[in-house]
Amino acid sequence: MKIICVGRNYADHAKELNNEVPKAPVIFMKPKTAILLPGKQLYYPEFTDDLQYEAEMVVRITKNGKFIQEKFANKYYGDVTIGIDFTARDVQREQQQKGLPWEIAKAFDGSAAVGSFSKITPETDVSNIAFQLKKNGETVQDGHSRNMIFSVDKIIAYVSQYFTLNIGDMIFTGTPAGVGPVNAGDTLEAYMQGYKVLEVEVR
Repeated sequence: MKIICVGRNYADHAKELNNEVPKAPVIFMKPKTAILLPGKQLYYPEFTDDLQYEAEMVVRITKNGKFIQEKFANKYYGDVTIGIDFTARDVQREQQQKGLPWEIAKAFDGSAAVGSFSKITPETDVSNIAFQLKKNGETVQDGHSRNMIFSVDKIIAYVSQYFTLNIGDMIFTGTPAGVGPVNAGDTLEAYMQGYKVLEVEVR
């Protein structure tokens, strides 16, 4: 099982981090040990002083595939939720300044919180999903999948050129603007279409 993540998929988020808006999906990956399931606490990593949240729509692959055409991509995922891509921002900046990979800032244990999945039905439009993240009861991110630079189908078509997609793989589709720090004692709640799908306590 793989966790495939898309960076800079919302123009406003790319700008808030002073990054260029990409012309192709920016892809990185997390191991399965990064998964933080609903109800589990996240323990603040000792190696960072700037742990940040990034709420994202997540789809789950339900059919194996390789070299998938965009027009057929919707046949390869069947579940959707909201997740949080936790990032050690100070570690990421240090790695970037050195020109080094930054998996240690993104792929550590517990860095991929995943909400409760909902089945995608014929009535579900993944390009029309509203989601929010609340920190200690205050809304800090308010996103909508229609603002994604690259749609879910485009992401799947792109990624499957390089990696075989397997049943159970998850794709984090990118975060909107509003990312920020978390501290021990904070509670994060993610909502999809107005319904809470994830709660994470930081310890």
